Amino acid sequence: MYLTLVITPLQWLVDIPARAADGLSDIFVDRASLIRDNEQLRAEALDLQHRTLRMDALTEENIQLRELLNARQRIEHDVKAVELIGVNPDPFLHEVILNRGLEDGLKVGQPVIDAGGIMGQVTSLAHYTSRVMLVTDARTAIPVETNRSGFRSIALGKGLLNELELSHVPTTADIEVGDLLITSGLGGRFPRGYPVAVVEEIIRDPGRPFLIVKAKPAARLDRSRQLLVIDFPRPEPLEPAPVEGLLDASSEESPET
Repeated sequence: MYLTLVITPLQWLVDIPARAADGLSDIFVDRASLIRDNEQLRAEALDLQHRTLRMDALTEENIQLRELLNARQRIEHDVKAVELIGVNPDPFLHEVILNRGLEDGLKVGQPVIDAGGIMGQVTSLAHYTSRVMLVTDARTAIPVETNRSGFRSIALGKGLLNELELSHVPTTADIEVGDLLITSGLGGRFPRGYPVAVVEEIIRDPGRPFLIVKAKPAARLDRSRQLLVIDFPRPEPLEPAPVEGLLDASSEESPET
């Protein structure tokens, strides 16, 4: 009995390293398990985030398609649905590339719109793609009129993504901030009545004979992906009618002397 009392503490002391090793082993096992669980949770969180972003993209695309469908119902001409697939990287050229071309019946000069208004005009064609010059390109000039008063002018691209400027607006013109500018139909390049821009700023400079009128494009040039190409027949140029009785000076005979 006394021997047992003496041996028991010794056995307990001898067993300490084994118990400590078992405890450390449990700690390392638990830590490794926690690390694995953490990595798995991170992967699941990234997957859920990816799914959420994809759902957001699909929701935005559906919104654009619904808006485009509503715009299509207001168009009197035939249209072709197209998708924007590229942007010209040249900062001085405001151009986009569409996924339709000659094989789809597109033609140079056709207007392109989104749900908001005029995006631009087809300028060149390949077999399966086409290039569109946006309304903000510095080479663009669109005949417009104010929807409120009917005042006519020319909307010029300035090479800035969200800005157009009206050309030679007299100081007496009936135009106000907030006026909607629509295509006037003059020149035959665009059908009449399509939104182009909204007047954002009017600057009156006493030293200038004209107003400086700046407008923001109605189309979402930097966001729209689903577009429509309008099958708008452009008028053929008129040939000058011959004037009867007018003789070419080179064909006249010199009078006899």
